[in-house]
Amino acid sequence: MTPAGLFVGLATLDLVYRVAAAPARNRKVQAAGQELAAGGPAANAAVTFAALRAATGVPAGPVLLVTALGRHPLAAVVAEELASRQVTVLDAAPDRTEPPAVSSAWVVAGTGDRSVVSVNAGGVAAGPPPELPALAAAAPVLLADGHHLALAVAAATAARAAGRPVLLDGGSWKPGLETLLPLVDLAACGADFRPPGGTAPDLLDRYGVPAVAVTAGPDPIRWWRRTPVPAAGEIPVPAITAADTLGAGDAFHGALAWACATAPAALAGLAGAAGLAGTAGLAGAAGLAGSAGLAGATAPAGLAGAAGLAGAAGLAGTAGLAGTAGLAGTAGLAGTAGLAGAAGMAGAAGMAGAAGAAGAAGLAAVLAFAGRVAAIRCETAGARGWLADPRLSGLAGEWLSAAATA
Repeated sequence: MTPAGLFVGLATLDLVYRVAAAPARNRKVQAAGQELAAGGPAANAAVTFAALRAATGVPAGPVLLVTALGRHPLAAVVAEELASRQVTVLDAAPDRTEPPAVSSAWVVAGTGDRSVVSVNAGGVAAGPPPELPALAAAAPVLLADGHHLALAVAAATAARAAGRPVLLDGGSWKPGLETLLPLVDLAACGADFRPPGGTAPDLLDRYGVPAVAVTAGPDPIRWWRRTPVPAAGEIPVPAITAADTLGAGDAFHGALAWACATAPAALAGLAGAAGLAGTAGLAGAAGLAGSAGLAGATAPAGLAGAAGLAGAAGLAGTAGLAGTAGLAGTAGLAGTAGLAGAAGMAGAAGMAGAAGAAGAAGLAAVLAFAGRVAAIRCETAGARGWLADPRLSGLAGEWLSAAATA
């Protein structure tokens, strides 16, 4: 079996309440509504990926979630809801009799703010199923959320060896992540993610992660890339009126995984992903930022321009990519090595230029696409209703058109 996408991590049963205001201390609140759905970062990301796949028919194959559920009746509720969303569960703890994690969440009407209480994967020890390495090696993309770490490390090891991109949903720091991070190609972190004694960009040098991105709600997505050419930038997200932010980060990560699976050249030059895109695909990555509508009013951040590279938000920054061509600067890309030229794309060593610039544009493009999908999620109240928004299939079609012409 070749999965369309492989997701490894937490699956929960979510009880979601809609309230007029967050409960005050020692008070009881009557909710205006309630929902019951599967939850968890990896599970929700898989649901988003499956919705984009259903809208477009690509990639081929099942959307697979590897998690630990067991055979408690509540676990069956989670698995059934995921199956209704076209997500297949590979249960790493099929004989577990305890109930799965049950998350209680409330969403404030009018603001979309959410709060969540859950035990997550605490106390659950699940070993990798025998088929997991082969599945990870075959899937076009792997996303892990850091829960069920033994499963994530086994899958990421196989994916990295096969040249498949490995994405991390870095919602928060979890003990043991230091064993997974050296296998990660792109760590997409939330604003609350803090490695011990540092911040998300420290993952680049401390653990050798090739690229890091940080989302922060309505604030721009910031990103850093260390290979093949250092780069940094930020991408504004669409301005919206939020109705429900529960699972918005999960939707972002699911959309990010789908974009990477359908346009592998976007991550060209990253450690594991390097095997998926050759030199012909490097220049193509830059084209993802043009005609698909990823640039412009909703996501102008550094995606526009004649070469699809630097722009208003500047794929340039401290990495020294600033300049008219967006290639020369303090990073030392120009000079005696002969790497600079009229467009900054010449050079005997081939270390900088088209490959690095197109790679930066491709990374920015997948992040911008994911940001637009997350914005759609936030505009719609309810756990799953947003999946029927016609704009979702429209965005997916735009993305595929850009990838086909890149």
